[in-house]
Amino acid sequence: MIPGTKPLILQAIAALERHERELAVSLLEKDLQVSPDNGERFRHHHQLASRIGEIEIALEAARRFAATRPVNLARKQFYWGELAAQGRTEEARADIARLPENARTSPGVLHFLGTLASQEGDFEEAIALFQRVTRTGISPPSWYALAMIKNFQPGDPDLEAMKAALPHIAAMPARSQAALYYALAKAFDDLGDTDQAFACYSSGAAQRRQIEPYDPAGAEQATRQLMSDFSSSGLERLVPSRHEGSRAIFVNGLPRSGTTMVEQVLMAGSQVSDGGELNLFRAALVSAIGGSGLADGLAFQTRSVDPAGAWASVAATYEKMLKMRFGPTGRVVDKTLLQSRMMGLLLNVLPDARIIWMRRDPADCALSCFRTLFTSSMPWSWHAADIAHYMKLEDELYRHWTALFPDRILTVPYEAMVGEPGKWITRIADHVGIADEPAMHHSSHKVRRLVRTASVQQVRSPISASAVGKAARYSEFQQQFLQAWQG
Repeated sequence: MIPGTKPLILQAIAALERHERELAVSLLEKDLQVSPDNGERFRHHHQLASRIGEIEIALEAARRFAATRPVNLARKQFYWGELAAQGRTEEARADIARLPENARTSPGVLHFLGTLASQEGDFEEAIALFQRVTRTGISPPSWYALAMIKNFQPGDPDLEAMKAALPHIAAMPARSQAALYYALAKAFDDLGDTDQAFACYSSGAAQRRQIEPYDPAGAEQATRQLMSDFSSSGLERLVPSRHEGSRAIFVNGLPRSGTTMVEQVLMAGSQVSDGGELNLFRAALVSAIGGSGLADGLAFQTRSVDPAGAWASVAATYEKMLKMRFGPTGRVVDKTLLQSRMMGLLLNVLPDARIIWMRRDPADCALSCFRTLFTSSMPWSWHAADIAHYMKLEDELYRHWTALFPDRILTVPYEAMVGEPGKWITRIADHVGIADEPAMHHSSHKVRRLVRTASVQQVRSPISASAVGKAARYSEFQQQFLQAWQG
């Protein structure tokens, strides 16, 4: 580095602050070329590249971070997790295979391998791996992962081990305590003891709520501002993008509303290659325009000589990210959570994009959210009243966007789809412009792929209505929720 010049990564950050995304990317690439082979600094390099959706740069930075001397398993596990998140599980397994045996059989590595097996639908292998971890000591994350894919029976030794561990977790971090409570709750639910299940879910949620409280006033203000800005007149101020086509099929809806079910159906057809909670559109958008609000979009247009072409460049960046993640062919399902917050700019950037919007009975959806230990930030999901508040805001956004874009958004009621899947699969295929193939109707649950959501087990079974009306089993929660929902 020339004396007096900024490090390349700081130059990249400065370029992003000026909305010069491509310059930032070239600076990050140059930094990789001229820097040492490894070092702690590459953690920051990875974070920046990930934030702007540069997958290859991010993975190379993660590899170098993991190779920092002395090599330790924590850094390695970080790297494997990043590989898995991009669908490169075989690379992660190959790296693990190069470890000495004592490292390969350590609890952290076994848990990671169990997670991969679970996501791939190999539940027998996953259960065996998680049990190897739990037998080495108190391991709430592994018990929770095990509970999510296992059907507990009376006298189950794993349940007895979890109950025995409960008095000994008080000194553990709140997240670990919550994981054990959620694991116990799932086991009690399997046994039909919903009173004990609800008590455990409530205890686990209380732990998470302490460290991740919900801000209802902030959420409400943000929602009101969003709808005020992206009114019909506000949208008219945006210059439509010149981009044509849409590789992505967008599936939106609250968590636990059936979005993964629809993703699985779409992937059973020959035209859709993969999908997931990608978080790539935000990366393409924010790295180019600096935010996701109407004011950001209008400022972006003002800076551009050719606004329609500038918006098309954002679309091209997003589709480049899809190519990095999924290769050059096939449609891709983007079911990024709560994309309703970016819907105005998304539909402007991609004029040919179509949205599937899942809707589910509020009480059933609320209970399913409450029973899920989300890994991403969902601070509203830890209490019935908070869930009701947030769901009301999402309802307002749903009505707002469907009124503005009635032809581009197809509403799919969960209960109707599981009741008449054939009818709704045909409608979905027609709306997003793909062939309506028999496999989508008859064998979607047999699709072999990574499932990285809480629906990891459900989507491996045929579509059914078994979850309809489930909130009635948890009468205390249902009462709390409905009181807040109807109030």
